[in-house]
Amino acid sequence: MNTETPQLVISRVFDAPRELVYRAFTDPDHLAAWWGPIGNSLPRDEIEFDVRPGGFQRWTEVNPTQPGLRVHIQIDLTDVADGELLDGVMHVGGRLQEGIEPFETRLRVEFHDEPDGRTRLEIRQWLPEHLAHPSDEGWRQAFTKLDAALATVQPATAER
Repeated sequence: MNTETPQLVISRVFDAPRELVYRAFTDPDHLAAWWGPIGNSLPRDEIEFDVRPGGFQRWTEVNPTQPGLRVHIQIDLTDVADGELLDGVMHVGGRLQEGIEPFETRLRVEFHDEPDGRTRLEIRQWLPEHLAHPSDEGWRQAFTKLDAALATVQPATAER
């Protein structure tokens, strides 16, 4: 993970306020609603968060069509700015898809205000090169689920 340049850079605008998109990443109930490729899910009782610098996020990802797969993810958070930034080292292990060994990646997620109450998400990952494309596809599928989840949740505050 010593490389300066991330192998994966994604910028995506969501039709939801920044506070809500941030909560989708930092609230276990919200994350369980959208994380992972289509078909995968997170057992709620296997999600544990302590979102602060020096804290962590842990969860398990499962797929009902491949019950033997149990992907364990832990992010050791190094930098957290409420509503603005999550940065840390993601450890991916457990029983992974064939051909994928456990790995770690630096993950940086930035949340930016956009016009009309929307949010631009900037994601950077420093990955083993052979995982850049599968990770990009995983994010794209997860974002389809996140769009749907954000559409069903109303922000805590009405129009300001």
